[in-house]
Amino acid sequence: MVTSMPYIDLAQIVLYLFWIFFAGVVYYLLRENKREGYPLDSDRGGRIKVQGWPGIPRPKTYKLTHGGEFSAPNEQRDTRPVAATPVARHPGAPLEPSGNPMLDGVGPGAYAMRADLPERMLGGQPKIVPLRVATDFHVDSRDPDPRGLPVVGGDGRPGGTVRDAWVDRSESLIRYLEVEVPGGARRLLPMTFCKVGRRQVEVHAIFGSQFAAVPATRQPDQVTLLEEDKICGYYGGGTLYAEPARAEPLL
Repeated sequence: MVTSMPYIDLAQIVLYLFWIFFAGVVYYLLRENKREGYPLDSDRGGRIKVQGWPGIPRPKTYKLTHGGEFSAPNEQRDTRPVAATPVARHPGAPLEPSGNPMLDGVGPGAYAMRADLPERMLGGQPKIVPLRVATDFHVDSRDPDPRGLPVVGGDGRPGGTVRDAWVDRSESLIRYLEVEVPGGARRLLPMTFCKVGRRQVEVHAIFGSQFAAVPATRQPDQVTLLEEDKICGYYGGGTLYAEPARAEPLL
């Protein structure tokens, strides 16, 4: 009678340990992904909380680079009234704007209530500033200099004139153009929403008459995180709401 001797297969044990480790990593990442934005509030009632599996992790406190602390998850809620009404009574029905959708933060114009403070570099200086402040930066001679060029909206009508460019000193690139609108006020135009040519700057998202209503900055040489979101939300809202025809089917 022949019997086999028990033995330990090291390779198999290592494989099982890897599977256990990998499953733990997946579980950990799924929980960490829910530190912000959870639990979700259901439109079926305020007592229903949606968090899925796995549940949200225990709160963790983070020390911010330039002072202060932030804990997540937390019970903070966005208390802004939604300027839109459902088009039907069933849960999850699409919302139809009830006010000015380009400023009310709905649809493509939505924005988050970020900190009303400028983003800063490691040394504490504001990260995004105009070239008149960041004098050690300049527009490359091989690229068109947008300063002094007219800005044309999606309807082909002028919206203002570029007076300066705002540079991201950490990334060494232009984030915004500073546009002087009729009346002398200055408004920011995100570079991702415009096309700079040799003779003019073209913007498809909004029309010429709508540049004056772009959310303004409190400081002439600084832009806060909240202001950035509001500005980008305005142009994003214009892609659908600049005129009623944009919200209609193409066919």
